Amino acid sequence: MKRRTLIQATGAALAAPALLRAAEAPKEVRLDYAYYSPSSLVLKRFGWLEEDFRKDSIAVKWVFSAGSNRALEYLNGNSIDIGSSAGLAALLSKANGNPIRTPYIFSRPEWTALVVRRDSPIQTVADLKGKKVAATKGTDPYLFLLRTLQLHKLKRSDIEHVALQHADGRTALEQGRVDAWAGLDPLMAASELDAGARLIYRNVGFNTYGFLNVREDFQARHPAELRRVIAGYERARRWILANTAEAARILSEEAKVSLQVALLQLKLRTDLSNPQPSAEHVKALQAAAPILLDEQLVKPGTDLNKVIADLVDVQFARGLAGSAA
Repeated sequence: MKRRTLIQATGAALAAPALLRAAEAPKEVRLDYAYYSPSSLVLKRFGWLEEDFRKDSIAVKWVFSAGSNRALEYLNGNSIDIGSSAGLAALLSKANGNPIRTPYIFSRPEWTALVVRRDSPIQTVADLKGKKVAATKGTDPYLFLLRTLQLHKLKRSDIEHVALQHADGRTALEQGRVDAWAGLDPLMAASELDAGARLIYRNVGFNTYGFLNVREDFQARHPAELRRVIAGYERARRWILANTAEAARILSEEAKVSLQVALLQLKLRTDLSNPQPSAEHVKALQAAAPILLDEQLVKPGTDLNKVIADLVDVQFARGLAGSAA
């Protein structure tokens, strides 16, 4: 009897970790999709994550993000577990208390520039003084605008900033309600090709990377599920590289833009070659970070180098994320 009891107790003890792991598995994985993240559109279209998680009875919930600000708000409010944003926007959000980390880079885009109407007299950044400029606060285009003004010896107070979500910014520009717009693809590319809008200032170095961010608590509690999501993003990234025209068709259908607009965004303005977070991404944020202090977007004295180190996770996806080769 004692031997049987011992065997049963030992068996229960061995089974306990497995039961605990099963109990800890999430009932669903919540993530965003966005027009500025073509990989998310491909992943959602083909249902690869749903297929993978179904065998473990884990649901997948997709939430649309209209911009980095929305994705970061959803993460901060625990409405999603994984969300896509620009790198500098993620840094700003984390510095202000959003509990996120970045274990994967979904692209290196040139997704923003300063845009004016085809018939606008504005030719240079200097011409923006005293003008109305639309930009979405908390996003790469807004931070791009601030860095561009600073580079050209202008202050934020030298322009009239009009806070609009990206799509509304495009509409306001084309209707003449603002003089310029800090655009975001594919809306920016559509305004160029469909309405003749002009890009008066481009600087790919001011376009920070596409960061796939995760809530810190989700990464700590569900690392296996996070790895599966990253593996899905890797599958989508490699598929886009091998099927760019088909990926552009998906982007055009989801974002309701022409195929030519989608091809402009994917072929000429999206680099998918380096998804593994590394010193490259850390250095890019370190170069961009001073604007956050200069414009008082974070508390004075914030140690942004520490925030960057806490944000960019250079180890988690190692072995999962690779080069284009």
